Amino acid sequence: MVLSIAELHRSKAGRRSFWWLLFLLPLLPLAYIAEAAYSLDLGADPAQTIVTFFGIWTLRFLFLTLAVTPCRRLFGWNWLQRYRRMFGLYTLFYACLHLLSFATFILGWRADLIARELSERPYIIVGFVAWLGLVALGITSTRGWVRRLGRHWQQLHYLVYPIALLAMLHFAWLIRAGFGEVLGYALVLLALLGHRVIYWWKRRSRVQHA
Repeated sequence: MVLSIAELHRSKAGRRSFWWLLFLLPLLPLAYIAEAAYSLDLGADPAQTIVTFFGIWTLRFLFLTLAVTPCRRLFGWNWLQRYRRMFGLYTLFYACLHLLSFATFILGWRADLIARELSERPYIIVGFVAWLGLVALGITSTRGWVRRLGRHWQQLHYLVYPIALLAMLHFAWLIRAGFGEVLGYALVLLALLGHRVIYWWKRRSRVQHA
């Protein structure tokens, strides 16, 4: 499977076809929740169901984005690198849907409620800060911003790691789920960040002993 994908990327038509496949697949969760809403199949609390659904998919796409580098290093999936920005932008897309659905269906765009949530509820503050970070990364993800920021671009995009921790904290605070689900996501994040720590430590050790 990996070999076939690598071979597919050797041709322009193959790369284009696979790009469209990976562009359309992340829209399936949106299609699913839209169909569920149309069918009135959102449970006893439709508003909370929608907000939670988009929040979970934000976290999943964030983890998928973070998984690109470990997969490239461990399995040689170099072709995956070209799609990291796409995954990151889909993370921002679902984060915006999460925020918009919360403001629309839970708060009704009432300024007093929005102000109170942002000043009194820690999990809302944490989630909003994470969203602001994703917006900053999304805006600066273009080639133009890479050229403008130069070496500072990479430093800015290291913010994805604290953003991931804030998103996980927001999820753990907010989600209406059992301890097992929260623990599962936390272990995935631990593995993704732990890989980077181990890689950095080994690289630092090699430099010191060179």
